[in-house]
Amino acid sequence: MALRFHVHTYGCQMNVHDSQKVANLLHHEGMEQADDAGDADLLVINTCSIREKAEHRLYSDLGRLREWKRERPGRVLGVGGCVAQQEGDAVLRRFPHLDFVFGTHNLRLVPALVAAARDGTRATRVDETRSLDRFDLPERHPGFESGSPGRAFVTVMEGCDMFCSFCIVPRTRGREISRPANGILDEARALADAGVVELTLLGQTVNAYGRHDVRRGRTETVGTLAFAELLTALDAIPGVSRLRYTSPHPIFFDEALIRAHAELERLCPHVHLPLQSGSDRVLERMRRRYTADDFRRLADRLHAARPDLVLTSDLIVGFPGETEADFEHTLAVVRDVDLVDAYTFKYSPRPGTAAEDLPDSVAPEVAQERLERLQSQVRDQTLAYHRGRVGGTTEVLLLGASRRDTGALSGRDPQHRVVNLAAPPSGDAAPGTLLPVEIVDATPHSLIGLARPSAGPEDSLRDGLRLADEPRRMPAVA
Repeated sequence: MALRFHVHTYGCQMNVHDSQKVANLLHHEGMEQADDAGDADLLVINTCSIREKAEHRLYSDLGRLREWKRERPGRVLGVGGCVAQQEGDAVLRRFPHLDFVFGTHNLRLVPALVAAARDGTRATRVDETRSLDRFDLPERHPGFESGSPGRAFVTVMEGCDMFCSFCIVPRTRGREISRPANGILDEARALADAGVVELTLLGQTVNAYGRHDVRRGRTETVGTLAFAELLTALDAIPGVSRLRYTSPHPIFFDEALIRAHAELERLCPHVHLPLQSGSDRVLERMRRRYTADDFRRLADRLHAARPDLVLTSDLIVGFPGETEADFEHTLAVVRDVDLVDAYTFKYSPRPGTAAEDLPDSVAPEVAQERLERLQSQVRDQTLAYHRGRVGGTTEVLLLGASRRDTGALSGRDPQHRVVNLAAPPSGDAAPGTLLPVEIVDATPHSLIGLARPSAGPEDSLRDGLRLADEPRRMPAVA
C-alpha cells in the first residue's frame, strides 16, 4: 500500500507554493495525498515566521501531534519552511517525536528525509545555497491536485536583499536569486498545456527579478531578463489568459513595468503593493526606502497606465515609535491612493531584525485600537469600490462552490475580487472555467454576479448570497 501524506501550510503564497512543490515531489515517489492528517502516514508542516503568532501555533500543534504519532506506529512527522530555516536543530531537540526538519532551500531533499526517518534516522537540513538547483523540480505528477483549478503559481525568484527593519525574510529565505527565464517559460508552457489559464509569478520582491544581472550586463550569460521583459514573454504563451505577480516592492517599478500594465493584454489590472506605513518617519525607521509621496506618485502612474487597475496593500500599525499623527498619515495615504483592500497587522517583533530592540514600543491596546480603525476604513473603501462595480460585467475564473451558500459558485475576476454567483442553467461551470458575469450586487467582502443578465429564479439566490455574506465580520484581506 502506498504511503499516504498530508501537507499543512501556514503563511504566504510562497509557502503555499512550496507545499505544492513538496506534494508533487512525494507524488513522484509513489506516495498518495490524504485529505487530512488523520488519514496520513506522513505529515509535513510548512511554517511561517513573519509573525510570532504563527510560530506559537506551530509549537502548539507539534505538542498535540505526540498523540497523532502514538496512534499509528511508523508515522513520520516533518517540519519545513521559515521557522525551520530560522530554528533548525532547536526544533528537533525540543520535540523528540519530530522526525525531520528542512529549510526553505531544501525542498528537494524531503523524499530522502522521509526515507531516512522511516529507517529511524532523525535529521535537520537547513543549508543555505546559491545553487539554481532549487528551481529544478519535476513537472506536475498526474496525481497532483493543486486545489485551485485553472490557476498555478510559478516561482521566478527567491530571497530578499532589502533588509527592512521589521522583516525576518532575509534570514529565512536568504539573499535574492533569480531563476533563468527559459525554465520559467518552459514551466508556464507546460502548465498552459495542462489547462492552467491563470499564472501568478512569485518572489519575495518579485519585481526585483533579474535586477542584479541587468545592472551588471550579464543577463545573456545567466539567462535572466528584466522583469517587464519576462512578463512580455509570458504574455505571448498560447493558453495563458491571465498573468499576475506578487509581492512587488515599490522601489522596483520602472517605466517598462508600468507600461506593461497598459500594453500587455493578459496582465491583470491588480497590483498588491505593500505600503506598510503612510508616515515618512515610520517608513524611514522601517528602512522601506520610499516616502509616502513616492508611493502616491507610483499609485497615480499605475492608475494612469490602466484606469481600471485595483491596488491592494500590506499595512502595519503599532510599529515602535508610531504616534497618533503617524497613524493618521497612514489613513490619509490609504484614502489618497484608493486602496481597495489590505492585509492589516499589528507589529510583531521578530528575532534578529533591526527593529527588535527599538525603543518606544506602542501599547498593545493602542495598537489594537488603531488596527480596528484602519480595518474599518479599508472595509468602507472596499464596499464603496464593490458598489461602484454593480451594473457592470466581468470575467470570472470559477474556483468551486461558494463557502457562503449551498448551490452557489465562487471565483475571482481580473481585479482579484471574489465573485459569488448562481450556477448557470447550462451547468457548464466546472472549476477552472472562465465565465462572463454581470455584477448585480455588492457586499464588503464580495461581488454578487449572475452568469447571464436576466431576471427570474436567480434573483432569490442573489438575495440569499447577499444576506449570507453580510454578517461576516473579519479583517479586510486582499
